[in-house]
Amino acid sequence: MSRNPLYQFVDTDTTKLEAALVDAYEAIVGHSAQPSSPERIFIAWVASIILQERVYLNHAGNQNIPSRAEGANLDALGELFYQHTRPAATSSTVTMRFNISEAQTSAVLIPKGTRVSNGQNMFWATVEDRYIAAGRTYGDVTAECMTAGTAGNGYLAGQITTIVDVFDYYTSCTNLTESGGGSDAPTDDEFYEQLRQSEDNYSTAGPKGGYIAKAKAVSNDIADVLPNSPTPGEVRIYVLMEDGTIAGQEVKNAVLAACNADETRPLTDHVLVEDPETVEYDIDATYYLNRGGPSAADVQSEVNAAVDAYVKWQAGKLGRDINPSELTRRMMVIGVKRVVIRSPVYTELRSGNVATDASGRVALADLTDTVPQVGKLRGRTVTSGGYEDE
Repeated sequence: MSRNPLYQFVDTDTTKLEAALVDAYEAIVGHSAQPSSPERIFIAWVASIILQERVYLNHAGNQNIPSRAEGANLDALGELFYQHTRPAATSSTVTMRFNISEAQTSAVLIPKGTRVSNGQNMFWATVEDRYIAAGRTYGDVTAECMTAGTAGNGYLAGQITTIVDVFDYYTSCTNLTESGGGSDAPTDDEFYEQLRQSEDNYSTAGPKGGYIAKAKAVSNDIADVLPNSPTPGEVRIYVLMEDGTIAGQEVKNAVLAACNADETRPLTDHVLVEDPETVEYDIDATYYLNRGGPSAADVQSEVNAAVDAYVKWQAGKLGRDINPSELTRRMMVIGVKRVVIRSPVYTELRSGNVATDASGRVALADLTDTVPQVGKLRGRTVTSGGYEDE
């Protein structure tokens, strides 16, 4: 796993182990075990078995530590935390509008489970019975994607217009909101972070960490959450997704429901879910290679990957300053000699953390600075400047 180095509980140095066995053997029999002798070959075989058992012991020891455990072992350790189980993949949701031919004198039922589609291979089903009231020609209802995970996210308003299960008087349908909220099951790294953050839920006083844990539990694709309280009794929650985008309306609705429940928030808190402010930037850079080193064609794919990783890193946290030095570092690691970055320039972004005075009161001058910012790529131009001597 990548999140932490493994603990070494017992030594697995082959040379030291075999030398210790040779010394013990020679002390018992009273003569030396020469290299390539049958005795020495047998000792080497015994050492390999002991070494393998030591490797197993180290592995077993690490699997009992939540920050090092993997797979089913990490799942079993979940019972030590407030959050006990690894979340399953969730399905995206969307608000659908169904139209009928004309207003009726009695209510028209849109049955629970009515399926709609984007006309290709994705399907959503309504989550409850919904009636179109007498005298009305349409009704709105939430539909859930029938394929769990992120596959059902990102369908814009107006893209889901095909009905599968036609009901009485039906004429047409369309999605009013962009589909969102679907997420894949968390990786071990993501699940451990959820377990660790869930401990904040033990407090009932409305701590910052408690709001973060509740919000992140909504979707495994939420990368960062910032709650703040710019005025007494008001809690504003800002959500950033894994791909660096601002949360869609479906995700924001789910976060609000999770953080605004009576058993979650103090009764005096008024909870809102708001959008962070995006700050656009461009990437305009030229890189140079050492003469006699790898060709530009060989390096180009690695350069593109480094730039992609930088863009993801830049958009991965609310309030993270736009930092071109990080782009330089990532490109230098792959063997580029030097990089000339014309854009972006270093830009400080607002973290959204609320400053208080000595008495704990929010400073009035800071109220306009409580909305966090996040960098958003507008365009990129990365070219090779050719070769240079060292």
